[in-house]
Amino acid sequence: MKLLFLGTGAGVPAKLRNVSSLALMLLEERNAVWLFDCGEATQHQILHTSLKPRKIEKIFISHLHGDHIFGLPGLLGSRSFQGGLTGLTVYGPKGIRDYIEISLRVSQTHLKYPLTIIEIEEGVIFEDEQFVVETLLLDHAVPSYGFRITEKDKQGTLAAERLIADGIPPGPIYQHLKNGEIITLEDGTTVDGRDYLGPDQKGRVVCILGDTRPCENAMKLAKSADTLVHEATFAAGSEEMAADYFHSTTVQAAELALEAQVGMLCLTHISSRYGKEQWSKLAEEAKAVFPKTEIAHDFFEISIDLQNEE
Repeated sequence: MKLLFLGTGAGVPAKLRNVSSLALMLLEERNAVWLFDCGEATQHQILHTSLKPRKIEKIFISHLHGDHIFGLPGLLGSRSFQGGLTGLTVYGPKGIRDYIEISLRVSQTHLKYPLTIIEIEEGVIFEDEQFVVETLLLDHAVPSYGFRITEKDKQGTLAAERLIADGIPPGPIYQHLKNGEIITLEDGTTVDGRDYLGPDQKGRVVCILGDTRPCENAMKLAKSADTLVHEATFAAGSEEMAADYFHSTTVQAAELALEAQVGMLCLTHISSRYGKEQWSKLAEEAKAVFPKTEIAHDFFEISIDLQNEE
């Protein structure tokens, strides 16, 4: 499970930071990619990576400001033109359906794959045997959602060496034991698979927040997450301006990370008023409050690791 930042700027594209888009790479977990927001030129950014649009399984839109959605119709169309045939689901606030359907209809873009559009409300918006995605409204000028992605705990591994040592050779029986079943051997001996299973492997949690001022729902979503992605549009000392524009500062993001006891904080959505020479200063402002902070840049990539693992 990795995060690949495709765009880390705020408001408008800049030479060194494109507008918002973030890929959650789940290639080992489900051979798929989940995209969070899709600002203008996101598909251009993808061209500079190994990401394949046909691998994009889901797109989660935090809110309907242009710097988070203007790249969506183009990406949906290109995915089809490039041979993507598997279904794709877009999740977003009320209005996302009209935006997508009108854009595709007016441009006469005909997709060759099934497209599902789900207009979300607060709560669990997706769940299967591997993951749960929960969302809550944040504090922004328009309805803006944050997402908590929880990987479900995985069953412990089967201790094959112990089984062999106990005289139980490899074979189809191992799958039954891995399922925790009780098996009777040919000699009448019963073997309980649960006795040969290691502890469950704890799932990882990543929290990805849309644009927001500091708020209680951000805290709820971020609580004990292994990785928190938080906007930091403004530098420390600009709290009044940040509040006026419904955004957060570097320090406010770090304070949330500290209180929520997350494993790692990634700052993104950086205003273009801050040149490259100022980025390290922005990072240090946050690190003074929460040391395990990284400031993302376009094409920055990190692995999602459990808090208790180094």
